[in-house]
Amino acid sequence: MLTTPENIRTLQRKLYTKAKQEKSYRFYALYDKVYRADILGHACNLVKSNKGSAGIDGVTFADIEAKEGVAAFLGELGESLKNKTYRPDPVRRVMIPKSNGDKRPLGIPTIRDRVAQMAVKMVIEPIFEADFCDNSYGFRPRKSAHQAVDDVTRSMNRGYTEVIDADLSKYFDTIPHAGLLAVAAERISDGEILHIIKMWLTAPVKEMDEDGKQRNAGGGKGNTKGTPQGGVISPLLSNLYLHVLDRQWERQGMEKTLGARIVRYADDVVVLCRYGTERPFEKLREALDGLVLRLNEVKTRVVDAYKGDFDFLGFAIHMGKSKRTGNYYPHVQPSTKSIQTIKDRVTNLTARSRTIVPMEALVKEVNTTVRGWVGYFHYRNCSKTMGRIRYHVEERLVAQLRKRHKVRDRKKGYVRFPKRSLYEKYGLFKVPTTAVWR
Repeated sequence: MLTTPENIRTLQRKLYTKAKQEKSYRFYALYDKVYRADILGHACNLVKSNKGSAGIDGVTFADIEAKEGVAAFLGELGESLKNKTYRPDPVRRVMIPKSNGDKRPLGIPTIRDRVAQMAVKMVIEPIFEADFCDNSYGFRPRKSAHQAVDDVTRSMNRGYTEVIDADLSKYFDTIPHAGLLAVAAERISDGEILHIIKMWLTAPVKEMDEDGKQRNAGGGKGNTKGTPQGGVISPLLSNLYLHVLDRQWERQGMEKTLGARIVRYADDVVVLCRYGTERPFEKLREALDGLVLRLNEVKTRVVDAYKGDFDFLGFAIHMGKSKRTGNYYPHVQPSTKSIQTIKDRVTNLTARSRTIVPMEALVKEVNTTVRGWVGYFHYRNCSKTMGRIRYHVEERLVAQLRKRHKVRDRKKGYVRFPKRSLYEKYGLFKVPTTAVWR
């Protein structure tokens, strides 16, 4: 984790404090901060630490360091921003497979554009952070998915157990540019900042066809909606637009008048209700209509948490009954989809076709994958799930070793490769099976 230099932190604190103290103040002198050498330098370090892929130009950080050098690269970018000759490159689109067989488009700007976006984000984020509501947790400093789940469970403990599990239809692709820029302009009057954001929103999107040739896949000046997932500034912009929903819900006192609390992580939205879901659902539709957004009617559900569960941020949540006390409590465990995802990844990493991979390298890949998953899901009521994952990982590794050593008999495999040896000899990461509970 990179530490923000003190001079940049001082600037951000001043912007945040001003925005917090004066709710209607519009910031007018921001653009000159964007091309400051210290801000561009730190933005470059942050982008590099994210280890993203190359953009449409194919240029990586290794290429920059080997050819022109980082100092010259940042000098050229700073001059183009200062002289207002900066123009973004097209965004490279790649399709990421989803668990249901569909594909999700991911837009990857060039490194040059990612650094510029990061610099702008560092300057404007403190302003919007001062306005964002407490029920919003996605892509925010010092906020996390676990905090969002904690908010949900606290609400359930207070009787908010009827849940609208809302799914926004293609949210990132349907954000209207005019509406988004209007929300940004409520706080920012600096025309250059708004202009550069608009340029990123309307940057052409290109993808490679089977012959390796670039072809247009969207975007451009005629495009009036959407912000590509993958851009550095996209999460902030998408959060900013849905802040209108949070703000409207808060100002109209929906939690008090209707007994309905929204908890949101970016475009993952749940509405927890105490007195029925009919009126809160109507208000949610009304608010989204005003934002020109739509619910996915197939995936949006109303759930009684005492009778069923709902998925939120990879967890399945419902009101469980304690065997010890007989009391009900919010039960949180990894969802069926999340469990299947990690099992499939481990299965693929230990497939028979991978016996050519050195055992040390294979175990390292498995460890990296499983450790990352456990780092997120080793939380709340996860003991049984963690036990199942540990068993699956052990079984797959024993199967891999049997294949390598031509041990066909399964029982002999367990004798030759006992579980203890998987950890002591081969260095397998041991999945913890005791739940973490605060």
